[in-house]
Amino acid sequence: MNAAIRTIHLTPPQLAQICTSTSWQQFMLAHMPSPDYATFCQSADVAFAQLSESDWLEAFAGHPMIGDLDTLQKKYSQGKHLSEQEQGEIKQASKAVLHDLLYYNQAYLKKFGFIFIICASQQSAEQVLEQLKARIKNNRSDELMNAAIEQQKISRLRMESYQ
Repeated sequence: MNAAIRTIHLTPPQLAQICTSTSWQQFMLAHMPSPDYATFCQSADVAFAQLSESDWLEAFAGHPMIGDLDTLQKKYSQGKHLSEQEQGEIKQASKAVLHDLLYYNQAYLKKFGFIFIICASQQSAEQVLEQLKARIKNNRSDELMNAAIEQQKISRLRMESYQ
């Protein structure tokens, strides 16, 4: 017996919790309702493929810095519970690792002009720090692409709750 296929129709606040790019949200709204989860995901992929650099930067700005739990609580109350889940392993880190995360995140922001974006779900703070140290060596265009890929992973995880 087949499970019933569920139509997906999200509101602007729900879409904003998935991705804070206004262009992405507008595209998704224009393609609502989605007849099923697979179509919903395809629409999201098409929307992501159309984003400009400024759209990506807007999406990145919707995330707290990895490991900056104070900022997470103060600034990002809209998607706080989602970011807390995604950074769950980070909260278990030692003070030294959290200090290094904050230090390298600030250096990354200064170098690239946007925060370090990584799908941290199921990763330890040490693993995230290792990737941050590796990616900070990249040039800006490569790192913008890496961050966009990670943004899409994060968004896909958030979309799963509408499956």
